[in-house]
Amino acid sequence: MRVFADINEVLSAEGEHLGHTDWVTIGQDRISLFADATEDHQWIHVDQERAADGPFGTTIAHGFLTLSLLAHFSQSIISVTEKPSMSVNYGLNKVRFLQPVASGSRVRDGVEIVSVKETPKGYLVCTRHTVEIEGSERPALVAESLGLWVP
Repeated sequence: MRVFADINEVLSAEGEHLGHTDWVTIGQDRISLFADATEDHQWIHVDQERAADGPFGTTIAHGFLTLSLLAHFSQSIISVTEKPSMSVNYGLNKVRFLQPVASGSRVRDGVEIVSVKETPKGYLVCTRHTVEIEGSERPALVAESLGLWVP
């Protein structure tokens, strides 16, 4: 985990790769719970028998399940000692789902600070996330995430 003293240190780290998170297993229970939460029960996610004969040979995680882990990954890779009073998800600039995550796979995130811009509401922090699949050369997804840090 990269620990910054304050927002000024974060500003000075623009362009810096912060490292990688720990691996997280994407098991069928997690995939099925996500399907229930989002009402997306497409067979490639939840029907293990049918998916075994499908294009991936097993069920796969929803792309948005993998994307939703960015909040968890961010909290485990970056910390600020002089914390903002509030930090909120401000959205995404770019998201690309490059490879499906098979049930049982392990993923981790590599995080880079793209930019930090002061705004009237606070600091807009843009981070690039590259979610890797263990044993695969191609990442599951690449996304630019925006967080608004309010002093």
